[in-house]
Amino acid sequence: MKRNFESKSLKNVIGNIIDSSNKLNSGLNNIKVQNLWREVMGNNVNSYTNEIVLKKNTLYVNLSSSVLRQELSFGKQKIVDLLNKELGKTVIKKIVLR
Repeated sequence: MKRNFESKSLKNVIGNIIDSSNKLNSGLNNIKVQNLWREVMGNNVNSYTNEIVLKKNTLYVNLSSSVLRQELSFGKQKIVDLLNKELGKTVIKKIVLR
């Protein structure tokens, strides 16, 4: 058996491993979306945000303020578009505010 000594960058190797592992990729997307929500939505919204979870292209956001929940519900699609634009790919298709 002959060995292949083709050199590859570490970045490419790790990227291939992450892309091939569905669970790893979804976990990383979940963390990215949580951090991005805090960055994009600002301090006022974050002070009322209890939990952020990404499950199968649906972002579940737990809010402690019913008034804020109602206000954000009017701009759900805008929020989805903004977060996906920042991520550089379509990760979120729907937001559920609870």
